[in-house]
Amino acid sequence: MNHAKPLNLIIEGALLASENPLSLQDIANLFDENKPSKNEIKKAIDALNNNYKNHSFEIINVASGFRMQVKKGYDNWISKLNKQSSTRYSKAFLETLVIIAYKQPVTRGDIEEIRGVAVNPQIIRNLIEFEWIKVVGHKETPGKPELLATTKKFLDYFNLKSLSDLPPPSELELEA
Repeated sequence: MNHAKPLNLIIEGALLASENPLSLQDIANLFDENKPSKNEIKKAIDALNNNYKNHSFEIINVASGFRMQVKKGYDNWISKLNKQSSTRYSKAFLETLVIIAYKQPVTRGDIEEIRGVAVNPQIIRNLIEFEWIKVVGHKETPGKPELLATTKKFLDYFNLKSLSDLPPPSELELEA
């Protein structure tokens, strides 16, 4: 592999410039010829993270690919930059999202049965609008209710590579 610039610098620049996580294939597609292998890309990312050991940022692997982000422990300072982005969600919103994440695929009726109260349709609409959940089918019962499940964007937002990375339900604190 002969690139005009070192592979790790190209990857670093791409991750800094991208608004979304980049998959190994996305990174390989940056090259017209002499595409690096997935293994070479992984090694370059590992080398970059090794270089970042004493920095406040790192490259993490989430469901949609790799992205750069500030390391945990610096959020106290960084959060002051984005005051309006520290959105607070209602307890009903968070409970609904947690039920979908842990019990998916579920219907609105399933969520209502678990919560013991009706689900505000706006909560479901907001979760779909955020692209954190989607309709994945219909339950074979009268009325054929929609089945809801989480998306890759949900995993990415919460820094998860897969649903198996969710904490045990006993560790959750649903504070709005």
